[in-house]
Amino acid sequence: MKTSQLFLALSAFGAALAGPIANEAVAVNTLETDTKFPLAALEDWFISKLDESEDTEAHLHARQYASSTSNQLIDGTACRRVTLIYARGTTQAGNIGDPAAVGPLFFNSLASRIGVSSLAVQGVTYAANIAGFLIGGDPAGSRTMAQLAERAVTQCPNTRIVLSGYSQGAQLVHNAANQLSAAVANRITAVLTFGDPKRDQGFGAIPASRTRVICRTGDNICDGGINPGGEHTRYQQNADEAAAWVAARV
Repeated sequence: MKTSQLFLALSAFGAALAGPIANEAVAVNTLETDTKFPLAALEDWFISKLDESEDTEAHLHARQYASSTSNQLIDGTACRRVTLIYARGTTQAGNIGDPAAVGPLFFNSLASRIGVSSLAVQGVTYAANIAGFLIGGDPAGSRTMAQLAERAVTQCPNTRIVLSGYSQGAQLVHNAANQLSAAVANRITAVLTFGDPKRDQGFGAIPASRTRVICRTGDNICDGGINPGGEHTRYQQNADEAAAWVAARV
């Protein structure tokens, strides 16, 4: 399918979403089963844009987080001073992205600042497909992220909780924050998102002073578009900046 046809289909879909979505799960299912909507072609195109411009900047920090999966809240790891709950972007590997993605680079940079033994990273396991991105963030993944934050509060009462995500993962952060009770929101020490499609929206009851959105100039996703190429793939360059900001708050 030609790119022009993809954008025509997306325009029609965008018009259909002009109002609020009554049932996000139904919307996702509709996208996944409607044979008239070129979802598979769009997902292939989305991946191709990521692949053609993926940033490969090297970082010097020790790679404590060298896997695409981290479950240090739910795998029996003892409570640590900081618990970082992270949602990867659309189509990224595991539950935090591959070791060269912004998530692991951010974690390693943060660990170098506060100490490896002080940081526990928990990824959000969710579908991370294009359908979820198109409706503003996978509903099941958003609930999972909120539940992980609630678990961190009860399981590790003295930990400092950080919520973070990239791209669709940033959408999940917004959605999850909106599901938290005031008591749980008060326990969130910091929120940081990369390439955030919802950058102009808040994070529920979490004070704005505890939040930061990093959007690179020219990032089409941050500007409300659907092109994940170009600047949207270069947040590895912001990993140290993000880590320094979080380290100063935890």
